Amino acid sequence: MARKINPNSIYTTEETRQLLKISDSTIKRLLKKGLIKANKVGGQYRILGKEILRLVSPKVEREAIKSYLNIKKKVVDTINKW
Repeated sequence: MARKINPNSIYTTEETRQLLKISDSTIKRLLKKGLIKANKVGGQYRILGKEILRLVSPKVEREAIKSYLNIKKKVVDTINKW
């Protein structure tokens, strides 16, 4: 049964590896090359779900950027009216 990846959840490298069905060496390579952004906590990496989704679905990232730019434009327009 496939698990749903929650964009706001935090995953370990082992959980990420299992979700993506990749080897240990592949997850290490992705982290080392910066293809997955992660934070190191206590000597272990923690990966946001949105980073996993971005890796497997570039469409999700494009939609997020589009939404962000729309919100940013509204904020800038509001500030410029002052």
